[in-house]
Amino acid sequence: MTKPAIGFIGLGLMGSAMVERLQAQGYGVTVMANRSRPRVDAAVARGAVEVGAAQKVAAASDIVMLCMDTSASVEGRMLGPDGVIAGLRPGAVVIDFGTSLPGSTKTLGAKVAAAGGTYLDAPLGRTPSHALEGQLNIMCSGDAEAFATVRPVLDDLGENVFHLGDLGTGHTIKLINNFFAMTTANAMAEAFAMADKAGIDRKSVYDVMSAGPVHSGMMDFVAAYALEGDPNKLAFAVKNASKDVGYYAQMAEDLGVDSIMSRSAKAGLGAAVAADMGEALVPQMVDFYVKTYGG
Repeated sequence: MTKPAIGFIGLGLMGSAMVERLQAQGYGVTVMANRSRPRVDAAVARGAVEVGAAQKVAAASDIVMLCMDTSASVEGRMLGPDGVIAGLRPGAVVIDFGTSLPGSTKTLGAKVAAAGGTYLDAPLGRTPSHALEGQLNIMCSGDAEAFATVRPVLDDLGENVFHLGDLGTGHTIKLINNFFAMTTANAMAEAFAMADKAGIDRKSVYDVMSAGPVHSGMMDFVAAYALEGDPNKLAFAVKNASKDVGYYAQMAEDLGVDSIMSRSAKAGLGAAVAADMGEALVPQMVDFYVKTYGG
């Protein structure tokens, strides 16, 4: 059976790994030019076709995939005369794999539907190395029939593929997940910094906490840096964590509530970004809190 033609926009660390996986599975892929050349050049060397505009990606594709950093970036590639919607094939499916605002997702979904296509949101769990092995967690939502159509492709990318309901549900759950994860990580980072301030050994703090019910993967990720100097157990940039917690707070506001619990994580991450730590990894927030508290 002929595989659908794939268009892919956003060849960052995750997106380029997904493209490599798709190519290894025999899919023809069209990619868009990018200011950062190495990953685009690598995809083209493996057989991808490069075009100069999102509209041309869509015109060549049965399924258009986006893996972008922000809702504004997604909107920038979707809208306008050179955007995906302008070149959409009838019946095409567009999938946003990024972490976007649910309100933006629903607005774009209506515009894609008006152009004769279907929009799905499918934020991701796990890492680029999992993408290379086809072992991502994929949190998809939107039209059930369109999901069934693209499910074989998603199964080639993911180990755990979920259909979660109406459009925007995937992005909502992802933001709730990331809010909780980043709040936990920041609390643990501050705990180590406070131990330093109090003159208590970090490992003693970890040993006691990890023996009780607060033990978690996030605790261990931060501890790997605080105790062993390895930040890569949680290879997620502070700037992206700040963006996601900010999106969570914006989602809450759009729902008519003021999130209480996100305020501290948002403030800490935002202050770290302002202190030129945006490119640091989240476990390195330990250093930010140590410096802030005069450790």
